Amino acid sequence: MPKIESVVVSAVLLCASAAFAADKAKMSEAQATYNRDRAACMKSDVGDRNACLREAGAALQESKRGGLTNEEAQLEKNRLARCDSQPAKDREECVRRMNEGTTSGSVKEGAVVRELRTVVPAK
Repeated sequence: MPKIESVVVSAVLLCASAAFAADKAKMSEAQATYNRDRAACMKSDVGDRNACLREAGAALQESKRGGLTNEEAQLEKNRLARCDSQPAKDREECVRRMNEGTTSGSVKEGAVVRELRTVVPAK
């Protein structure tokens, strides 16, 4: 029994340390963002410096609680995830279409159409 308990304790500690490391990285990113925001507030061309500093501080606190996310990064991840369901031979073209192609339409109109024209040499 003592061996099983020590294995379980080791596994729990390992998971906890990995979670702590991830949280620490997230906190340092939040602090770096706050530092950039604060520096921007201190520039002379900011209208209400106190309001700007309050907003930067509030964003830092919200980030510490996990309330702020990088929406652009999530949208990019979702956009490219659409290509994962494509057959392997079509996946590269799908990623190119998402990044390089033209887009027309809208969700409101019923469809977003992405197009990429690729010239294929004649055989």
